[in-house]
Amino acid sequence: MPFKSGFVSIIGRPNVGKSTLLNAITGEKIAIMSDKPQTTRNRIQAIYTTKESQIIFVDTPGMTKAKNKLGDFMIRTALDTLKEVDAIIFVVDDSLSLGPADKFILQHLEGIKTPVILAINKVDKIMPDQYAIITKLYSDYDFIKEIISISALQGANIGPLVEKVIGFLPEGPMYYPGDMITDQPERAIVAEIIREKLLHYLDQEVPHGVAVEIEAMKERENSNMFDIRAVIVCERESHKGIIIGKGGRKLKGVGKSAREEIERLLGAKVFLELWVKVRPGWRDNDLMLKNFGYKE
Repeated sequence: MPFKSGFVSIIGRPNVGKSTLLNAITGEKIAIMSDKPQTTRNRIQAIYTTKESQIIFVDTPGMTKAKNKLGDFMIRTALDTLKEVDAIIFVVDDSLSLGPADKFILQHLEGIKTPVILAINKVDKIMPDQYAIITKLYSDYDFIKEIISISALQGANIGPLVEKVIGFLPEGPMYYPGDMITDQPERAIVAEIIREKLLHYLDQEVPHGVAVEIEAMKERENSNMFDIRAVIVCERESHKGIIIGKGGRKLKGVGKSAREEIERLLGAKVFLELWVKVRPGWRDNDLMLKNFGYKE
C-alpha cells in the first residue's frame, strides 16, 4: 500500500471544539482549550503518523468578526490555510441555525477546490431529529464531500474521521519524524499553557487583552530543572489588578497550575516566575503583535 501524506486544516467558528478535536486525534495536548472565544490565536501544527500515512493538522483561530489588528491577523491566518492544504475539516456544533460566522466560512469555502469534511461535533448532545436539521443546513453545499458526527470531548468517531481524511490525501513522503507530534517550539507551548490557565482563571472581559511572552527559559546545569521567567501582558491597569488578585492569590493559582503542566511537558522540575505588565492597545500595535508572534 502506498504511503499517503498531506496537510489538513481544521476550521470553524469559535468554541465549536477545534482544539479539542486536534488533541483527541493526536492523543496529546497540542492546542490549549477554553470555553472562551479566541483561545487559539495562531496556526498550530500537529502531526499524526501511522505505518501507512502522515497527516499534518493545522488548527486555526476561530473565525469571528475582527475588532482589532489581532483579530484581522487571526482571520487571515485561518483563511490562508485553506489555500495550502489537501483537505479541510469544517467543524460545527449542535447549533440548529447558521450564524454569521458559519455563513462567512461557507462563503470562503465556495471559492476553493479543496475537499471539505463537515464534522458535526458534540453529537452526545444532539437528538436524531436535531442532527437531521443540522445536516440539512449544509446539504446544498457541493464542496462538502463527507459528513460525519463526532464528539471530540468523548473521543467518539475520531478514528472514522481520520480514515475519511486519509482518503483525500495524495501519495507522498513522511514530512516529519514518526515520533514527532508538533512543530511548535517548547517556549511557544509553555507560553500557551500559561495563557490557557489565565483563560480559566480570569473574568470574561480580560482574556482577550492578555498575551504571554517567555523572557527566559533555561535548564540548570547538572540538574533536571528549568528556570522560566514569563511576562503576562494586559491592556489596562485594572486588568493587572484582576490578574494578580487579592493578595496575589489569582496569579499564584495561575502559576501553580501552569507550573504543574509545564513540568509534565518537560519531564523536569520547573521554577516559574510570572510578572504582569500593562501595554495599552497592544492588540493594535504592529510591533507588539510581531513580538508576540501574531504577525507574518
